[in-house]
Amino acid sequence: MSGPARARVVLVGPMGAGKTTVARLLAAAWGTTVRDTDHDVEAAEGRTISDIFVDSGEDAFRALERHAVAEALSQHDGVLALGGGAVLDPATRALLAGHQVVFLRVGLSDAVKRVGLGVSRPLLLGNVRGRIKALLDERTPIYESVATLVVDTDGRSPEDVAKEIRAALDGPAREGEA
Repeated sequence: MSGPARARVVLVGPMGAGKTTVARLLAAAWGTTVRDTDHDVEAAEGRTISDIFVDSGEDAFRALERHAVAEALSQHDGVLALGGGAVLDPATRALLAGHQVVFLRVGLSDAVKRVGLGVSRPLLLGNVRGRIKALLDERTPIYESVATLVVDTDGRSPEDVAKEIRAALDGPAREGEA
């Protein structure tokens, strides 16, 4: 009898950290599937996260996100990328206990470059740089508290980040393996 599914790794971090991109690279390298809870919420609702924020508010989005994360953690055995704010929920943090959680840390400058003007990011309305700084300041200690591994992404390619995660979780690559 097998137990519930267990994600191979869960990626957390702020917008611009590269969670979705790195998740795809890890899944391809490990021959498994990738799941992104932001995409799950959008698929379930039939609308974008931005539209959910505008039409229903952040509280409604966070409730949908909480459900999507709990469902993914119980069903998915591949690589799982969580939305940037998912770890704000204490119930989600509790569900992450016992999972291999990697915090993709990104600095303000790299995050701003990667996110751009944030037109599709409802939490960035107004001063993008100021909002990202506030989010990083608020959330970094929470990301660190749930992480079993922290990987810096500043100035690095997604491939290098994925390789570091694989080395940490699998041990050193055998000669000839990328």
